[in-house]
Amino acid sequence: WQTAHISTGEILRAAVKNGTELGKMAQEHMHKGNLVPDSLILDIIRETLTAPTFSPNWMMDGFPRNLAQAEAFDGMLKDIHQELMAVLNVDVPLDLLIERLVYRYSCRNCSAAYNLKLNPPQSEGVCDQCGGELYQRKDDQRESVENRLQVYQDQTQPLIDYYESRHLLSTVNGNQPIEKVKEEIY
Repeated sequence: WQTAHISTGEILRAAVKNGTELGKMAQEHMHKGNLVPDSLILDIIRETLTAPTFSPNWMMDGFPRNLAQAEAFDGMLKDIHQELMAVLNVDVPLDLLIERLVYRYSCRNCSAAYNLKLNPPQSEGVCDQCGGELYQRKDDQRESVENRLQVYQDQTQPLIDYYESRHLLSTVNGNQPIEKVKEEIY
């Protein structure tokens, strides 16, 4: 079975880019510099999971990020008659996470991802796949990364405890080659 990968950041950006009603609502919050409300994120996730052509086998990435989101997500899944089968905690040392993120660049055209230290492009600043310009997202700059990781640490332990108490949590060692991590996940 094919497993669909759902990145909440990607589906949010796609909804905005495609001008969907939910995307327009999200864009209003984003243009004001505000976080997109959890209820709106859940509506976008619901729209994705219930699309007629969407795979019944999926993996969520980047959501939930706190206990309130987890509880709301559980309710949404119950409403659409889907069940959470497992929750993966990819465990990576903090210093390695910082290195992975602050050296991450993406192509403006095709969104291919690079790490300037671990997986650099053949030509500096140029995408190997389409020749597009590489750029660093603002949230991948060191100060943003360190702030995001502190928030993540503060809010993650309750999530880990929540899913562990429901016997859904599996921890994967993220400090190994990507193929080995994928093998453990799938």
